[in-house]
Amino acid sequence: MARIGEASAPVGTSNALARARQRASFVPDLLIEARRVVNTVIGGWHGRRKRGIGENFWQFRPYVEGEAIARIDWRRSARDDHTYVRDREWEAAHTVWLWADPSASMLYKSGTAKVSKESRALVLILALAELLSRSGERIAWPELTDPFTARNGAERLAAHLSQATEIPARPDLTQIRRFSDIILVSDFLDPVEETQGWLDALARHGVRAHLIEVSDPAEETFPYSGRTEFTDPETGEKLTSGRAEMLSEDYRLLYLARRHELASWCKRLGWSYTVNHTDRLASEALVRVHMALTADGGGYAAGVRA
Repeated sequence: MARIGEASAPVGTSNALARARQRASFVPDLLIEARRVVNTVIGGWHGRRKRGIGENFWQFRPYVEGEAIARIDWRRSARDDHTYVRDREWEAAHTVWLWADPSASMLYKSGTAKVSKESRALVLILALAELLSRSGERIAWPELTDPFTARNGAERLAAHLSQATEIPARPDLTQIRRFSDIILVSDFLDPVEETQGWLDALARHGVRAHLIEVSDPAEETFPYSGRTEFTDPETGEKLTSGRAEMLSEDYRLLYLARRHELASWCKRLGWSYTVNHTDRLASEALVRVHMALTADGGGYAAGVRA
């Protein structure tokens, strides 16, 4: 046992092949869970619909003076005292990139959580793939797939994840083109400056990002007391504290300050930032991300409990 307050030497972490086999074993179950989640939100989900050239009806709206009379829908207008125009939906597939953090810290699951952070992140990504595919959008995973359109998009993405022997912890984002969206699911526990440096290419290239922070309730509340040994899941380094409760206040301040700084940065860029706790429903995050995808700009959509 290490002395109180002493950090012990790092220990070996699981190798990439073992992680790949583990991921391949539970991806099919996560796909089933993702589709279950999709069925709870599909009623209110639709693509980024807007007026334009297309064959499908979108909406009726009041006629504006100066518009072509040929666009007036006389049958709808005859129902009341207003004149209405029939709009069609602009049909153009949009590319949405999807990524879930594969780092070791995502494996964490406390006793009060329903699932691990990794499981929640993959369920969210597969659910988004299912919803976006049904809406006719192109989806892709950086350095894993090229953008593609398919009704079974979630199933295809799950197959790629199952077969991948190694997924980059921080993929190259410079390939993502302007006017695309990217949804990034992680615990975002790295120093804020490192995260900002990695995502800076997106901001420079005019890509709109939507960050979903997956948080275990124990990470936020720090319910530890007495002699406690903490282990860094990334390096294996250990730290033993004699009275863990003495660290609680400072820890929570730093933890929430990191979140606030990153969320504020996203807001300035017009990106969205959503927090989803693993003891809450995954569908809550899907609804918030859907609102951000369909909005003109991003925002801080954090679902933090009081």
